[in-house]
Amino acid sequence: MASKPWLNQYPKEVNPEINPDAYISLLHFFEDCIKKYGDLVGFVNMGKTMTFKQLDEYSTQFAAYLQNHAKLKQGDRIAIQMPNLLQNPVVIFGAVKAGLIIVNTNPLYTEREMEHQFKDSGAKAIVILANFADKLEAIRKNTDIKHIVITEIGDMQGALKGAIVNFVVKYVKKMVPSYNIPEAVKFNDALKMGKASSWTRPELKGSDICFLQYTGGTTGVSKGAMLTHRNIVANMLQSYEWFKPVLKEREEIVITPLPLYHIFALTANLLVMMKYGAKNILITNPKDMKAFIKELKMYPFSLMTGVNTLFNGLLNQEAFKTIDFSHLKMTVGGGMAVQKPVAQKWEEVTKTKLAEGYGLTETSPVACVNPVDGRMRLGSIGLPIPSTELKVMNDDGQEVGIDEPGELWIKGPQVMAGYWQRPEETANVMVGEWFKSGDMAAIDKDGFFRIVDRKKEMVLVSGFNVYPNEVEEVLCMHPKILEAGVKGIPDDKTNEAVKAFIVKKDPSLTEEEVKEHCRKYLTSYKVPKHIVFRNELPKSNVGKILRRLME
Repeated sequence: MASKPWLNQYPKEVNPEINPDAYISLLHFFEDCIKKYGDLVGFVNMGKTMTFKQLDEYSTQFAAYLQNHAKLKQGDRIAIQMPNLLQNPVVIFGAVKAGLIIVNTNPLYTEREMEHQFKDSGAKAIVILANFADKLEAIRKNTDIKHIVITEIGDMQGALKGAIVNFVVKYVKKMVPSYNIPEAVKFNDALKMGKASSWTRPELKGSDICFLQYTGGTTGVSKGAMLTHRNIVANMLQSYEWFKPVLKEREEIVITPLPLYHIFALTANLLVMMKYGAKNILITNPKDMKAFIKELKMYPFSLMTGVNTLFNGLLNQEAFKTIDFSHLKMTVGGGMAVQKPVAQKWEEVTKTKLAEGYGLTETSPVACVNPVDGRMRLGSIGLPIPSTELKVMNDDGQEVGIDEPGELWIKGPQVMAGYWQRPEETANVMVGEWFKSGDMAAIDKDGFFRIVDRKKEMVLVSGFNVYPNEVEEVLCMHPKILEAGVKGIPDDKTNEAVKAFIVKKDPSLTEEEVKEHCRKYLTSYKVPKHIVFRNELPKSNVGKILRRLME
């Protein structure tokens, strides 16, 4: 491994205040980046490159299509439903240039979930990958969607390569179910129509909604967090400042396996990396680990983001250990807790620390993250990012002491404007400028925070609190366990009992082995009373284990 001199070159205190009004809107930010980095390659997908200048041209064409042909007005909602492709940033910034509100939609959604999100948001238009258009056909009459743009995976790969890719996806791999939406416009046709039209620059304000970013619905109905241009700009600048000790403008290559429709990748990978003028490697299907690792071997990447399950999956691929990590400056984990065994093995293999951060859809998303100047703490989510305050509160609304668990409250310019058309839900989570996260946390004597668990997922065993994260981390220390999820189930004697759902790494693993292992590290009431083995665990779009769906 080459030496990594940047690790010890930076000051110990890098936490300046940011000006959330430095850019009036995301459009102003985008225009500034094009001026600075227009000549650079901004995005790479399946080997095809796109410069920032090309992104500017394509997004203007798409904005002109939306304004002149779809006749969409400023403030109208447009849904985007596709994986990581070159089309994604084109559509995102095209929508921003048209003054629209973006409704990011998970491509893996069922028809019911799509219908809820489209009806709730009042989306009038959608850009969707052909692979999912059959679902749209089934529910579009129940929504306000009038304008449909359909794209295919190869649409921006060039004429010849794109035609081949689209043919293989549709007819060889049979990944595109048949659909019949005759009024739909093809993505490339929309660009041509926009190119022949004129674009009118909208007048945007920081208080205007930029994204309706829907919560995962893990603790109830999925709600649209209203993220304003100011919210998004603020979090981009906060994260930009946090990365400063390590990253350099015009020099970085970032790996983006998490989907851009997810708030973590949207802010950290798309926007922050654009601020740095980084080359962004968009991974369309990170679940195909072999193909993913082949991509990793092609680029001297300096930064990677992901979630615990993704890191764990890569670490269990022998080929991953053969990658050249000498340029890797840092890895950032979010979306779910990073387990200590995974973080330790990651550092062992890559010789680079895995920095855990914390945020929510409602905070655009980053609120707290480990420092990158050598003070990183394993098992901690770190310190509040610039211009952000955090506190830990009990059920009586009183701040708790050092190392005492309570609910994490957050205040900063990145906190959402509220939930879309849900004032009561907004009132339930906002106390003045403070957002109640619903996560249980604790703060140590040095001001570092750690997440204990979701407040609503805590298990109550005979009056004692058991946090699934803690039990899951212990389970994953066992060399024969690949993944584990824990939740509480009703119990006549103890109110609730701990149940563990385990995916084996070694088929020889037994229930008694698991319990014996847990007894070494956990007090008796935390040891799983029930253990079941599964071939896989239910996960969200970014790989977060969904405990509520485990059965």
